[in-house]
Amino acid sequence: MAHAAGGDRIHLLVLTTGEQGPQAALSRISEQERAAEILGATLHWGGFHDGSIPDGRPAIQAVETVLKEVRAHVVYAPAPADTHQDHRAVAAATAAAGRRSCRVLFYESPTSVGFSPSVYLDMAVHLEGKLTAIRAHTSQVLKNHLVDLEAVEAQARYHGFRARIKYAEAFEAGRFVWDMSHKGEDAGTAGTSIAFEEAH
Repeated sequence: MAHAAGGDRIHLLVLTTGEQGPQAALSRISEQERAAEILGATLHWGGFHDGSIPDGRPAIQAVETVLKEVRAHVVYAPAPADTHQDHRAVAAATAAAGRRSCRVLFYESPTSVGFSPSVYLDMAVHLEGKLTAIRAHTSQVLKNHLVDLEAVEAQARYHGFRARIKYAEAFEAGRFVWDMSHKGEDAGTAGTSIAFEEAH
């Protein structure tokens, strides 16, 4: 939401369709398409089977291909410490594929463990937009309650308290170069952004 407000191009690489989850793949695909539309993002699919994202070269290559195609300036992926095997595989693949990227940030998911952020984004003006994008994943939020919107808001408030602001989005930094060359703005958020994930 913040990237879109700043005029950045946003790309999402979703490595599975979530077909092993509570809903059929078609439902999860349409939900992801709706969420991408809300974010103003271009959607890319990785084509891996839900629950079976491989370790090693195939996943790394899938991430590298999109990274090169979109020339991402900021790369986001799930935090490496996670109870879901696909999240762990995506984090590892993104770290490897993004080894030449100067801004790689890891975000918290409902299955993250021991998440320890060091980078915070003031997201007070984007909280409602984030909740709207999450609601697009109807099967996960409204039907099966795998994601709790009240918990998402409370989490933003908690991270905001830690960051000394009202609401914050929090990240673990794989690598983050702060570019001060742009007058009046943090170039750490300039350019193309891309998030890598699997469908939860």
